[in-house]
Amino acid sequence: MVQQLPTDTAPAIIYPDSDGQQMSDNTKQFRWIVIIKENLELLFAAYMDVFVAGDLLWYPVEGDNKTRQAPDAMVIFGRPKGDRGSYKQWEEDNIPPQVVFEILSPGNRLKAMAHKLKFYERYGVEEYYIYDPDDIELIGWLRSGEQLEIIEEMNGWVSPRLGVRFQVTSDNLEIFSPTGERFLTFVELAQLREQERQRADEERQRAETEHQRAETERQRADEERQRADEALSQLEQERQRYQALEELLRERGINPEQL
Repeated sequence: MVQQLPTDTAPAIIYPDSDGQQMSDNTKQFRWIVIIKENLELLFAAYMDVFVAGDLLWYPVEGDNKTRQAPDAMVIFGRPKGDRGSYKQWEEDNIPPQVVFEILSPGNRLKAMAHKLKFYERYGVEEYYIYDPDDIELIGWLRSGEQLEIIEEMNGWVSPRLGVRFQVTSDNLEIFSPTGERFLTFVELAQLREQERQRADEERQRAETEHQRAETERQRADEERQRADEALSQLEQERQRYQALEELLRERGINPEQL
Protein backbone atom coordinates (compact mmCIF):
# COMPACT_ATOMS: atom_id res chain seq x y z
CA MET A 1 0.00 0.00 0.00
CA VAL A 2 1.41 3.34 -1.03
CA GLN A 3 1.19 6.00 1.64
CA GLN A 4 0.36 9.44 0.28
CA LEU A 5 2.39 12.19 1.88
CA PRO A 6 0.49 15.27 3.04
CA THR A 7 1.14 18.42 1.05
CA ASP A 8 1.40 21.92 2.44
CA THR A 9 -1.02 23.90 0.34
CA ALA A 10 -1.47 27.49 1.39
CA PRO A 11 -5.01 28.75 1.03
CA ALA A 12 -5.54 31.19 -1.79
CA ILE A 13 -5.57 34.77 -0.63
CA ILE A 14 -8.64 36.72 -1.66
CA TYR A 15 -8.31 40.40 -2.36
CA PRO A 16 -11.86 41.82 -2.09
CA ASP A 17 -12.91 44.43 -4.62
CA SER A 18 -14.81 46.32 -1.92
CA ASP A 19 -13.91 47.37 1.60
CA GLY A 20 -17.56 47.77 2.56
CA GLN A 21 -17.20 51.52 2.93
CA GLN A 22 -19.51 53.88 1.08
CA MET A 23 -17.93 56.01 -1.63
CA SER A 24 -19.04 59.32 -0.12
CA ASP A 25 -20.87 60.70 2.88
CA ASN A 26 -22.76 63.46 1.08
CA THR A 27 -23.58 64.92 -2.32
CA LYS A 28 -20.91 67.62 -2.08
CA GLN A 29 -18.15 65.09 -1.50
CA PHE A 30 -19.44 62.82 -4.25
CA ARG A 31 -19.66 65.74 -6.69
CA TRP A 32 -16.03 66.66 -6.10
CA ILE A 33 -14.86 63.05 -6.46
CA VAL A 34 -16.63 62.86 -9.83
CA ILE A 35 -15.32 66.26 -10.98
CA ILE A 36 -11.70 65.37 -10.24
CA LYS A 37 -11.81 61.80 -11.49
CA GLU A 38 -13.73 62.48 -14.72
CA ASN A 39 -11.76 65.59 -15.64
CA LEU A 40 -8.51 63.70 -15.11
CA GLU A 41 -9.90 60.99 -17.39
CA LEU A 42 -10.55 63.64 -20.03
CA LEU A 43 -7.14 65.22 -19.50
CA PHE A 44 -5.33 61.93 -20.16
CA ALA A 45 -7.82 60.39 -22.60
CA ALA A 46 -5.25 60.30 -25.40
CA TYR A 47 -2.58 58.65 -23.22
CA MET A 48 -2.98 54.89 -23.28
CA ASP A 49 -0.43 54.43 -20.47
CA VAL A 50 -2.16 56.60 -17.87
CA PHE A 51 -4.70 54.87 -15.66
CA VAL A 52 -7.20 56.98 -13.70
CA ALA A 53 -9.54 55.49 -11.11
CA GLY A 54 -11.95 56.57 -8.41
CA ASP A 55 -12.68 54.70 -5.16
CA LEU A 56 -10.67 51.68 -6.34
CA LEU A 57 -8.99 49.49 -3.72
CA TRP A 58 -5.21 49.57 -3.96
CA TYR A 59 -3.28 46.61 -2.58
CA PRO A 60 0.43 47.49 -2.45
CA VAL A 61 1.75 44.24 -0.93
CA GLU A 62 1.30 40.77 -2.42
CA GLY A 63 0.04 38.30 0.13
CA ASP A 64 -1.43 41.01 2.36
CA ASN A 65 -5.11 41.72 1.81
CA LYS A 66 -5.40 43.89 4.91
CA THR A 67 -3.00 46.61 3.79
CA ARG A 68 -5.08 48.62 1.38
CA GLN A 69 -6.59 52.00 0.63
CA ALA A 70 -9.24 53.25 -1.79
CA PRO A 71 -8.32 56.85 -2.73
CA ASP A 72 -11.20 58.99 -3.88
CA ALA A 73 -9.20 59.50 -7.07
CA MET A 74 -5.80 58.27 -8.17
CA VAL A 75 -3.59 58.52 -11.23
CA ILE A 76 -1.00 55.94 -12.26
CA PHE A 77 1.46 56.75 -15.02
CA GLY A 78 2.94 53.79 -16.86
CA ARG A 79 -0.10 51.51 -16.63
CA PRO A 80 -2.66 50.85 -19.37
CA LYS A 81 -6.25 51.93 -19.21
CA GLY A 82 -8.88 49.29 -18.58
CA ASP A 83 -11.32 47.94 -16.05
CA ARG A 84 -10.02 46.49 -12.77
CA GLY A 85 -11.75 45.11 -9.71
CA SER A 86 -8.85 46.40 -7.62
CA TYR A 87 -5.34 47.65 -8.18
CA LYS A 88 -2.92 44.89 -7.17
CA GLN A 89 0.43 46.61 -7.42
CA TRP A 90 2.50 43.44 -7.98
CA GLU A 91 0.39 42.74 -11.09
CA GLU A 92 1.01 46.28 -12.38
CA ASP A 93 4.82 46.23 -12.79
CA ASN A 94 4.93 47.19 -9.09
CA ILE A 95 4.03 50.80 -10.01
CA PRO A 96 2.20 52.63 -7.20
CA PRO A 97 -0.25 55.46 -7.82
CA GLN A 98 1.81 58.61 -8.22
CA VAL A 99 -1.02 61.06 -7.45
CA VAL A 100 -3.96 60.59 -5.08
CA PHE A 101 -6.86 62.81 -4.05
CA GLU A 102 -9.06 62.62 -0.98
CA ILE A 103 -12.21 64.70 -0.48
CA LEU A 104 -12.85 65.42 3.17
CA SER A 105 -16.26 64.66 4.62
CA PRO A 106 -17.72 64.57 8.15
CA GLY A 107 -17.00 60.83 8.19
CA ASN A 108 -13.24 60.97 7.50
CA ARG A 109 -11.62 63.65 9.59
CA LEU A 110 -8.14 64.13 11.01
CA LYS A 111 -7.36 60.65 12.35
CA ALA A 112 -8.32 58.93 9.12
CA MET A 113 -6.44 61.50 7.04
CA ALA A 114 -3.31 61.11 9.17
CA HIS A 115 -3.49 57.33 8.71
CA LYS A 116 -3.84 57.74 4.97
CA LEU A 117 -0.93 60.18 4.84
CA LYS A 118 1.34 57.61 6.46
CA PHE A 119 0.07 54.91 4.12
CA TYR A 120 0.65 56.99 0.98
CA GLU A 121 4.04 58.11 2.24
CA ARG A 122 5.13 54.53 2.92
CA TYR A 123 3.93 53.05 -0.36
CA GLY A 124 5.34 55.51 -2.85
CA VAL A 125 2.74 58.18 -3.63
CA GLU A 126 4.44 61.27 -5.06
CA GLU A 127 1.62 63.81 -4.64
CA TYR A 128 -1.20 63.72 -2.13
CA TYR A 129 -4.04 66.25 -2.08
CA ILE A 130 -6.88 66.68 0.40
CA TYR A 131 -9.77 69.03 -0.30
CA ASP A 132 -12.34 70.08 2.29
CA PRO A 133 -15.36 71.38 0.33
CA ASP A 134 -17.06 72.65 3.49
CA ASP A 135 -14.23 74.92 4.60
CA ILE A 136 -12.88 75.34 1.02
CA GLU A 137 -9.42 74.30 2.15
CA LEU A 138 -6.87 72.50 -0.02
CA ILE A 139 -3.81 70.79 1.49
CA GLY A 140 -1.10 69.09 -0.51
CA TRP A 141 2.03 67.02 0.05
CA LEU A 142 4.91 66.40 -2.34
CA ARG A 143 7.41 63.57 -2.07
CA SER A 144 10.94 64.42 -1.04
CA GLY A 145 13.01 61.27 -0.75
CA GLU A 146 11.22 58.87 1.55
CA GLN A 147 8.81 61.45 2.93
CA LEU A 148 5.81 63.48 1.82
CA GLU A 149 6.50 67.12 2.60
CA ILE A 150 3.64 69.57 2.96
CA ILE A 151 3.25 72.16 0.21
CA GLU A 152 3.38 75.53 1.90
CA GLU A 153 1.26 77.45 -0.63
CA MET A 154 -1.45 75.61 -2.54
CA ASN A 155 -3.12 78.63 -4.13
CA GLY A 156 -1.67 78.71 -7.64
CA TRP A 157 0.21 75.43 -7.13
CA VAL A 158 0.88 73.41 -10.30
CA SER A 159 1.06 69.63 -9.92
CA PRO A 160 4.44 68.38 -11.20
CA ARG A 161 2.91 65.13 -12.43
CA LEU A 162 -0.47 66.28 -13.71
CA GLY A 163 0.37 69.79 -14.86
CA VAL A 164 -2.94 71.04 -13.43
CA ARG A 165 -3.14 74.30 -11.48
CA PHE A 166 -5.14 74.76 -8.27
CA GLN A 167 -6.83 78.09 -7.55
CA VAL A 168 -8.57 78.58 -4.21
CA THR A 169 -11.12 81.39 -4.17
CA SER A 170 -13.24 82.67 -1.29
CA ASP A 171 -16.09 80.33 -2.17
CA ASN A 172 -14.68 77.54 -4.32
CA LEU A 173 -11.75 75.48 -5.54
CA GLU A 174 -10.97 75.76 -9.22
CA ILE A 175 -8.68 73.36 -11.05
CA PHE A 176 -7.26 74.22 -14.47
CA SER A 177 -5.76 71.94 -17.09
CA PRO A 178 -2.28 72.64 -18.49
CA THR A 179 -3.95 74.49 -21.39
CA GLY A 180 -6.02 76.67 -19.05
CA GLU A 181 -9.45 75.01 -19.24
CA ARG A 182 -11.29 74.83 -15.92
CA PHE A 183 -12.36 71.44 -14.62
CA LEU A 184 -16.13 71.27 -15.18
CA THR A 185 -18.98 69.35 -13.63
CA PHE A 186 -20.84 66.77 -15.71
CA VAL A 187 -23.73 69.24 -16.11
CA GLU A 188 -21.35 72.00 -17.25
CA LEU A 189 -19.70 69.60 -19.69
CA ALA A 190 -23.13 68.67 -21.08
CA GLN A 191 -24.08 72.34 -21.36
CA LEU A 192 -20.78 73.09 -23.10
CA ARG A 193 -21.36 70.21 -25.51
CA GLU A 194 -24.87 71.54 -26.23
CA GLN A 195 -23.46 75.02 -26.83
CA GLU A 196 -20.89 73.57 -29.21
CA ARG A 197 -23.65 71.64 -30.99
CA GLN A 198 -25.77 74.78 -31.32
CA ARG A 199 -22.74 76.73 -32.53
CA ALA A 200 -22.03 73.99 -35.09
CA ASP A 201 -25.67 74.09 -36.23
CA GLU A 202 -25.49 77.88 -36.57
CA GLU A 203 -22.28 77.59 -38.57
CA ARG A 204 -23.89 74.94 -40.77
CA GLN A 205 -26.97 77.11 -41.30
CA ARG A 206 -24.74 80.10 -42.03
CA ALA A 207 -22.78 78.03 -44.54
CA GLU A 208 -26.01 76.85 -46.16
CA THR A 209 -27.26 80.45 -46.35
CA GLU A 210 -23.99 81.54 -47.92
CA HIS A 211 -24.21 78.66 -50.35
CA GLN A 212 -27.77 79.59 -51.29
CA ARG A 213 -26.74 83.24 -51.69
CA ALA A 214 -23.82 82.20 -53.88
CA GLU A 215 -26.11 79.95 -55.89
CA THR A 216 -28.58 82.81 -56.34
CA GLU A 217 -25.77 85.10 -57.47
CA ARG A 218 -24.54 82.43 -59.85
CA GLN A 219 -28.02 81.99 -61.31
CA ARG A 220 -28.37 85.79 -61.62
CA ALA A 221 -25.00 85.96 -63.35
CA ASP A 222 -26.05 83.15 -65.67
CA GLU A 223 -29.26 85.01 -66.51
CA GLU A 224 -27.33 88.25 -67.15
CA ARG A 225 -24.90 86.38 -69.36
CA GLN A 226 -27.78 84.73 -71.19
CA ARG A 227 -29.45 88.12 -71.78
CA ALA A 228 -26.15 89.54 -72.98
CA ASP A 229 -25.74 86.60 -75.35
CA GLU A 230 -29.28 87.11 -76.62
CA ALA A 231 -28.62 90.83 -77.16
CA LEU A 232 -25.43 90.07 -79.05
CA SER A 233 -27.30 87.49 -81.10
CA GLN A 234 -29.98 90.06 -81.95
CA LEU A 235 -27.33 92.59 -82.91
CA GLU A 236 -25.68 90.03 -85.12
CA GLN A 237 -29.00 89.24 -86.75
CA GLU A 238 -29.63 92.99 -87.33
CA ARG A 239 -26.15 93.34 -88.79
CA GLN A 240 -26.73 90.42 -91.13
CA ARG A 241 -30.12 91.81 -92.22
CA TYR A 242 -28.59 95.25 -92.82
CA GLN A 243 -25.75 93.65 -94.82
CA ALA A 244 -28.24 91.66 -96.89
CA LEU A 245 -30.24 94.84 -97.54
CA GLU A 246 -27.10 96.68 -98.67
CA GLU A 247 -26.27 93.86 -101.08
CA LEU A 248 -29.83 93.89 -102.44
CA LEU A 249 -29.72 97.65 -103.00
CA ARG A 250 -26.38 97.40 -104.77
CA GLU A 251 -27.73 94.62 -106.98
CA ARG A 252 -30.46 97.07 -108.06
CA GLY A 253 -27.91 99.80 -108.68
CA ILE A 254 -28.61 101.80 -105.58
CA ASN A 255 -25.73 103.02 -103.46
CA PRO A 256 -26.82 102.62 -99.80
CA GLU A 257 -24.41 105.35 -98.71
CA GLN A 258 -26.33 107.89 -100.84
CA LEU A 259 -29.65 107.14 -99.21
